[in-house]
Amino acid sequence: MNDKKINTVLIIDDHPLFRKGVIELLNSQPDFEVIGEAASGEEGVGMAVELNPDIVLTDLNMKGMGGINVVKAIRNTELQSFNIILTVSDTEENLLTALRSGADGYLLKDTEPEMIIDKLRSSLKGEIVVDESLTRLVTNTLRDTKRWVPNDQNILSERETEIIKLILRGMSNKLIARELGITEGTVKVHVKNLLRKLNLKSRLEAALWAIEHGFTDQNT
Repeated sequence: MNDKKINTVLIIDDHPLFRKGVIELLNSQPDFEVIGEAASGEEGVGMAVELNPDIVLTDLNMKGMGGINVVKAIRNTELQSFNIILTVSDTEENLLTALRSGADGYLLKDTEPEMIIDKLRSSLKGEIVVDESLTRLVTNTLRDTKRWVPNDQNILSERETEIIKLILRGMSNKLIARELGITEGTVKVHVKNLLRKLNLKSRLEAALWAIEHGFTDQNT
């Protein structure tokens, strides 16, 4: 008996041929199943609430509600879906806007299919996934933001410090909750508070802050 977890995916893209290709790619994998597809952001958010997928894979530029607003809308629900942008845009502005809006990843449509699959699997482990060609851009750009981020580690409570260390290890809220023996909702509150204290907008920025302030594996 095969008891391997099947990870469910919702695809939001206004190009039907592209949706069809992604559906065929994901459904060819034993650990993925596409459970819905939407041609617009508005439709996609509604389907996400209804279907509660593990991953929401959304285009960036669509008529009406674009991918950034899709991510924000889903973040404002109780869903724990991982939100991945899949787009043709490799601009710094779109990349950083997506990540700072709460996207869990940013991949390019011309990425090799096998790499897309690998990245989606990594996202399910709680990792922020970014197309290989954009990784250096993210690192360099976010490091430039440190001038306006507080340097005092004591600004965080003991619990917030524990959580930012686990974020650095790539843990999702669900895994952090399990590790600390608290509820997922409590983790969400702590993450929101630590981002506010550090004047940051995403878990990715929090992980970079932790690296810059010496929160390495030996600290965990």
